[in-house]
Amino acid sequence: MFYREVPESTVNTPVSRVVIVGGGTAGWITAGLIAAEQDVEVTLIESPDVPTIGVGEGTWPSMRGTLQKIGISELDLIRECDASFKQGTRFVDWEAPGKEYYHPFSLPVDYPKLPLTDYWLDSGTKASFAEFVTPQASVIDAGRAPRQSSMPPFSHVVNYGYHFDAGKFAALLHRQAVDRLGVRYVSANVTGIDSQPDGDIAAVRLDTGDRVEGDLFVDCTGQKSLLIGEHFGRKFISVKDVLFNDRAIAVQVSHEGANDAIASVTCATAVGSGWIWDIALRTRRGIGHVFSSKHADEDEAMQALCGYLEREFPKTGLDALTFRTIPFEPGYRDRFWVNNCVAIGLSGGFIEPLEASALALIEQGVMILNRQFPVSRDVMRVVEKRFNSKMNYHWQRVIEFLKLHYVLSRREDSRYWQDSRNLAFCPEELADKLTLWQQQSPWYDDAPHVDELFPSASYQYVLYGMGFRPTRRRPHRSPESEVERVDRALHACAEKARQMASQLPSNRQLLDELIALPGVA
Repeated sequence: MFYREVPESTVNTPVSRVVIVGGGTAGWITAGLIAAEQDVEVTLIESPDVPTIGVGEGTWPSMRGTLQKIGISELDLIRECDASFKQGTRFVDWEAPGKEYYHPFSLPVDYPKLPLTDYWLDSGTKASFAEFVTPQASVIDAGRAPRQSSMPPFSHVVNYGYHFDAGKFAALLHRQAVDRLGVRYVSANVTGIDSQPDGDIAAVRLDTGDRVEGDLFVDCTGQKSLLIGEHFGRKFISVKDVLFNDRAIAVQVSHEGANDAIASVTCATAVGSGWIWDIALRTRRGIGHVFSSKHADEDEAMQALCGYLEREFPKTGLDALTFRTIPFEPGYRDRFWVNNCVAIGLSGGFIEPLEASALALIEQGVMILNRQFPVSRDVMRVVEKRFNSKMNYHWQRVIEFLKLHYVLSRREDSRYWQDSRNLAFCPEELADKLTLWQQQSPWYDDAPHVDELFPSASYQYVLYGMGFRPTRRRPHRSPESEVERVDRALHACAEKARQMASQLPSNRQLLDELIALPGVA
């Protein structure tokens, strides 16, 4: 690309034209949310030559609110995107072979009023931490769905997000944004950028010969990062020295039986060379192996993935499957907002698929943008600083939380896991927290912000799910009134678990019942 200056200042001009460069999930979520919440003109430019990077996305419960803001019904999502319900993640063999635990979406009962970790540690129970503090673990174990078909859309008995086909989801978002929200769509490749004297982007030039002007530009060009990376030259901060994975091999496999169970959790299974995700949609499963090219070559990773597939799909011939290798560099930009350009999605960074943080960061980025959307260019300067500070904080927490899964492992079967456990490759702040957690459980000071991506409860689920036990813990003393409240809460939790496990439908049954409903759910 080449750049030329345009002799026009934009310092105090109103922000009334938003230009999103790049489509896919990031671009269309951004377009839909801005168009739904801001009184501005939104244009999305999407290359016809770039496919959506997605292998069967998993979301957080926040996606329910995103869909409602954009105006997409839950039934349309299920029907058009092969969607199913997700209640969290099941981790298999991460602590050690034969060990497993859940990171569910529902918070512990009476969280954050009652710190239940001390009671669990003192109880001597054989129940897992998740089973002890939330009925959702029993719901997942019983293969049950998070709600009943008679309930209003987006409501729940236990908290949930979704699994869906990423390509179909982007197409659904596209239609909603253009047909219902008035987003202008341009199919073209960007060939150049025109800059203002102050460094702002004035317009992007397209291979159609057109020139699209704007006041605010959103970079959703994925790993190419055409605006933030290539044009503004913002530094990419690699985190491969902390989180080693930089490759994924993905494959889609049809259910072998029409009535096969549809798991309502993402299954993450640790293997010697990394880990394997398994996401169940209505008609198929999306499966992939995430690994580090420094620790295993592609042949080794493929062998591990094929071994998993042979166990899970004994009737399916591997020769009939199509495998796709996806390289990625784990890291993020040192700044996400520069002048009048903000990066959302992969253009700002990507770590790895663990805990499905990529879509959540897209939602979070657009939410922060919409919450303090600049009315004019002079306000944008302040918003830029705040956005960069907030997103940098979120990225640091994502890195820390993902590393927690690895550093707690007791696996020693490969150099990959030996290095993953090594505190020399652990962020200093996480190492400090691990020391502190030897005497006290994760709580407010470990996740102090109201908009934390991972609350302290998430740290608790992983920490105790991975077998961590404090070694320098002081004896726990509680007032009698608190003990009584805890007893009541835990009794109610156990009773709810029994009721939900027996009364809720299976994931497949719920999906079938919803699809059979007339009209819009």
